[in-house]
Amino acid sequence: MAERIFVDTNVLLYGHDRDAGEKHAIAEHVLRLLWQDKNGLLSTQVLQELYVHFTKAVETPASRRSARELVEVYSVWPVTVLDPADIIAACDHADRHQVGFWDAMILIAAKKSRADVLLSENPYHGWHISGLEIRNPFV
Repeated sequence: MAERIFVDTNVLLYGHDRDAGEKHAIAEHVLRLLWQDKNGLLSTQVLQELYVHFTKAVETPASRRSARELVEVYSVWPVTVLDPADIIAACDHADRHQVGFWDAMILIAAKKSRADVLLSENPYHGWHISGLEIRNPFV
């Protein structure tokens, strides 16, 4: 059975940011494989962050229309929706594992989606938290 892989915003962003150099090439390859294998997972938080960062935080910002279309493209993947109980769980997770709140929200979303792996550029490469392996594809 193929691994279920939750993708953090930074991997998606690099995959579509042509100014990101080597990270773009790596992320683009990873995303191509996830499309091919149909084992990529996301959350509403990731899609929201993708839209915001793709229109503001990259060297060459995309138009709002292009960013919206990108969100539409990825909305066909399984997308986990978080609720207030998940936010409370993320607060607890942040304290327990000494991670930032937004990273904890991604961890909760990945767990809720039943992912085996979280792909993220965050500094927790190689960690195993609650049965979830964290991998940084840029290491």
